[in-house]
Amino acid sequence: MSINNRFFLGRPGVCLILAMLAFIYADTKRAAAFAAEQPVSMELTGLPATSNTSIPLSGSKTNKPPSLLPAGLQVDETILSGDDRTTGNNAPEATRPDLALVDKSYLVPALEISGFLTALNLFDRQRYTSPDEYGNKVYDTSLATTWSNLRRQDWKYDSDPFNTNQFGHPYQGAMMYGFARSSGLNFWESLIYSNLGSFAWEMAGENQAPAINDQITTGNAGSLLGEALFRMSNLVLGGSSNPGFLRETGAMLISPTSEVNRLAFDKRFGTSLPAVHPATFWRLTLGASLNTHANDILSTGPTNLRNNTAMDFYMSYGLPGKQGYSYVRPLDYFDFQISTLADSNNPVENVMLRGMLLGRKYEAGQNFRGIWGLYGSYDYISPYLFRVSSTAASLGTTGQYWVAPGIALQGSLLGGIGFGAAGTQIVTNDAWKAGITRDYHYGITPQGLVSAALHCGDRTLFDVTSRGYYVSGHGADDISGSETIVRTNAGITFRVWGRHALGAQFTESWRIAKHNNIPTRSQSEGTITLVYTYLGNARLGAVEWRDNPR
Repeated sequence: MSINNRFFLGRPGVCLILAMLAFIYADTKRAAAFAAEQPVSMELTGLPATSNTSIPLSGSKTNKPPSLLPAGLQVDETILSGDDRTTGNNAPEATRPDLALVDKSYLVPALEISGFLTALNLFDRQRYTSPDEYGNKVYDTSLATTWSNLRRQDWKYDSDPFNTNQFGHPYQGAMMYGFARSSGLNFWESLIYSNLGSFAWEMAGENQAPAINDQITTGNAGSLLGEALFRMSNLVLGGSSNPGFLRETGAMLISPTSEVNRLAFDKRFGTSLPAVHPATFWRLTLGASLNTHANDILSTGPTNLRNNTAMDFYMSYGLPGKQGYSYVRPLDYFDFQISTLADSNNPVENVMLRGMLLGRKYEAGQNFRGIWGLYGSYDYISPYLFRVSSTAASLGTTGQYWVAPGIALQGSLLGGIGFGAAGTQIVTNDAWKAGITRDYHYGITPQGLVSAALHCGDRTLFDVTSRGYYVSGHGADDISGSETIVRTNAGITFRVWGRHALGAQFTESWRIAKHNNIPTRSQSEGTITLVYTYLGNARLGAVEWRDNPR
């Protein structure tokens, strides 16, 4: 999709930033309102913590009070029973498909996505009127151009800007996913709609060869992002049938297409979400960098960059250890993070998301709870010198261990393979002479992640995360090249009072690029930032499940 770089990066970026701020405001209000009520263990159901009440599945003759669940929500009895124990030699419970819905429609999202793509094409026709390098107006499509794309199926890798392909397209996919998910469809059905919408755009939305990379990022990365936004939107609404103007506005900013359907169809479509409120933790960080440096062996040496201000939003959803919470749907557990800079040329520095698609929970003794299985991830990382993005599937685990009284260790370990893109922000003369017109390349991408967070009471948090990517040339159009990129973040957070905390963060990234026709390139950059953090809760994210903590 040949869309203006700054426009397509800025619009989704602004939307996501506003969405996260709306989430923080609405969730803070929701938590305050909830704290004023009698404590319960099943916040979405209204059941008290000691209740043995179970809600039957649809079709049961057992009567149930209609007010216990949000309109349209049906759940499994075993989830509401509060029993999250494993059975038989600690054999963990397998992830199951989405539970039954009150109603769903396959026609509604098909019509909505068609209308969305038509409107997008008409808008682009008016905004982008300049011809491309071949003299074609990219969005001047017709039945003839659509038939040509369908008949020829001449799929290629396009050369659009990195942030357009790796951030703009996933956001577009998330919007199409939201239409389907909010029409009562489950994750897998909605993923199909997002991919079909992407295919329709490649065939009929543009007057150029369809792009393989766009199909992957729009339909698949977009579905992961769409599910995370869909769930955050529902957290803001709080399961209420009358959430009020501010919550509805927050939900609209987070997942616009989902909220459109909720307002349009009221209670017709259900949403299969956990009946037991997940263990969540979020934080908003505002900071100013003290020292930012970059090093490129092809330049004269290390360069000190100008200091910058940054904002970061991080959320964990479905942390292991919550009593009664089951991992039965894709992304019943996920981690989401977005980082922004006060830089008009690069306002969105990172968008990172990983969530469990299929998996089980397990335990080891009284002090450890965890989950393991197949994870899906979408990463977009774009600092100063270079950038990397990946849509991947990984095997991994996430867990929490109570090390000592008041001290908890949380962590994740993932390893898998995906389709990635990587490159540099600064293209050398050697690259131009070699005929390289795109400042990044695609390839099959083995990758890994390790993260750890040490909670010292409710006062101090130490955390570190390291990600590694090997973007090969295989599976793409540049088999002679490869890039190895590692990015490590470390931080300390000290809670001063209530939800307010101060701290420091350190980020360092390394890149080694090897291409047969240009010299090997080694780059690194790092930042030290002093931050203020507003916390989602005073426990810093540790989950307590023990009856008698020692």
